[in-house]
Amino acid sequence: MTSADTPDTPDRTPSDTPSDVASDTASDTAGHTGVAAQDWALAAADPQYRAAVVDLLGALAYGELAAFERLAEDAKLAPTLADKAELAKMASAEFHHFERLRDRLTEIGEEPTAAMQPFVAALDGFHRQTAPSDWLEGLVKAYVGDSIASDFYREVAVRLDSDTRQLVLAVLDDTGHGGFAVEKVRAAIDADPRLGGRLALWARRLMGEALSQSQRVVAERDALSTMLVGGVADGFDLAEVGRMFSRITEAHTKRMAALGLAA
Repeated sequence: MTSADTPDTPDRTPSDTPSDVASDTASDTAGHTGVAAQDWALAAADPQYRAAVVDLLGALAYGELAAFERLAEDAKLAPTLADKAELAKMASAEFHHFERLRDRLTEIGEEPTAAMQPFVAALDGFHRQTAPSDWLEGLVKAYVGDSIASDFYREVAVRLDSDTRQLVLAVLDDTGHGGFAVEKVRAAIDADPRLGGRLALWARRLMGEALSQSQRVVAERDALSTMLVGGVADGFDLAEVGRMFSRITEAHTKRMAALGLAA
């Protein structure tokens, strides 16, 4: 997931790009106070914070590994050799992100497989329930689904120590799939406007499944949920989490417009 320039379109502004939309909250609200003003060595002295970061890195690592596998599979659906090569390049970038996260977990004394394991069922379940039936559905899934996940992790990143925040934001960089998907999907809809309705329904389904899985993961991981809501000691602040998912939904609406689809 990294950010490539996308073609200019009539109903799109620069602020609609996935990385810009997703990073608004991270850049505007961090403030670099509390844990966010500390480095890892200092912040990790808090065992609950350390547990939350291990969860976060484990979830991200498995997400990147799954993205690598999915892009490699999607390449088989590519209509041209050029498209196949483009997806292979993106898959390689996702695997490099996975390696960085795996190496960081090892560096802080955690076993990467154990850190990833709690998130396997949720992510695998999401991918099983949203298996694309064709090339265009695969592109929309990568653009919409990956961007929703990226938005979620950027929300969490505002509360991280400086070392972990830098790594998380680096691996959330768009691998170029965003611009590639927008170009291909818009061209397909221009050629056959009837595709728009089917792909819009597909994108809405992806949004629902992605939010459901994200909420489930947060609710099941106490350390992660507490960090997400700003260190609320007595549990899960539903109002704060609700505002977070509202921001993610708004970003999704802008991405749908970029694809030429109705949210």
